[in-house]
Amino acid sequence: MQPLSHLESFVKSAESGSFSAAARLMGLTPAAVSKNVARLEAGLGVRLFQRSTRRLALTEGGQRLLAQISAPLVALADAVDHAAEAEQQPAGTLKVSMGQAFGRAYLVPLLGEFLQRYPDIQPDWRFENRQVDLIAEGFDAGIGGGVNLHPDMVARTLGPVHLVVVGAPALLHGRKAPRQPADLAQWDGIVRRAIRTGRVPVTTLRNKAGDAGVAELRPRIVFDDPEAMCQAALMGLGLAVLPMPFVQPWLARGDLVRVLPGWWVDRGPGSIYYPSKKLLPARTRVFVDFVVEQFAQRGYAERVRGD
Repeated sequence: MQPLSHLESFVKSAESGSFSAAARLMGLTPAAVSKNVARLEAGLGVRLFQRSTRRLALTEGGQRLLAQISAPLVALADAVDHAAEAEQQPAGTLKVSMGQAFGRAYLVPLLGEFLQRYPDIQPDWRFENRQVDLIAEGFDAGIGGGVNLHPDMVARTLGPVHLVVVGAPALLHGRKAPRQPADLAQWDGIVRRAIRTGRVPVTTLRNKAGDAGVAELRPRIVFDDPEAMCQAALMGLGLAVLPMPFVQPWLARGDLVRVLPGWWVDRGPGSIYYPSKKLLPARTRVFVDFVVEQFAQRGYAERVRGD
């Protein structure tokens, strides 16, 4: 029987593609992970990886072993964690990925009450505007909008992600406000370049009547970050199409105003997502329940609707 540490080192290395990445996930050194895998290979009498200076590649035997032990190993680890937590308060490091501005505006304010309820949990939150691979990168949960869920993920909806047109009151003062999406062509825009494609996508606005219209602002400024776009809009440098959850605090204060109220872009739900394990770690389970509860109690979904 091979030690679980050897098997885990092999699985993490295979899934992440390197000993270094596996070491970060396991809290070990790359040398320790490499040694565990070498001992597993020696014990089995099978070479599991083809090693190079850049990456690891599974051999045929390695692919076969990974397919056979990956799911059972995860189930075993979950069962051990679940048994250890059953008689005690949820505890441990809670690693969560979330958008920068969204996390600061909506999640950080919840921390005080969450830590009061669960003092043995240590939040380790990453504020980044990207969708992470929860399993490969060792996250407990992620929070974001427009998420393409992996089959091994579960999502719970927090509220809609509606994009709306906004601008500074000073920019709009004394000018005829747009009445239809086509009117936006006469206005300077702060537009967003898609990180994946490098292009500025076409934005189509819709209303409750089912009408649709293209929002073609004159591209005066091009950014790839919504926070920078919002700052430029606050400075009166142009109109911007931004997520309602992001701009809601500035709209509430009057620092920004809606342009074309009643028109919006529906980007799907904003969600908290997590691995679909049968035995979810207690720290993840209570965090997910807490966030869903708090967002419902605070009327988040109603506040961030753009329709």
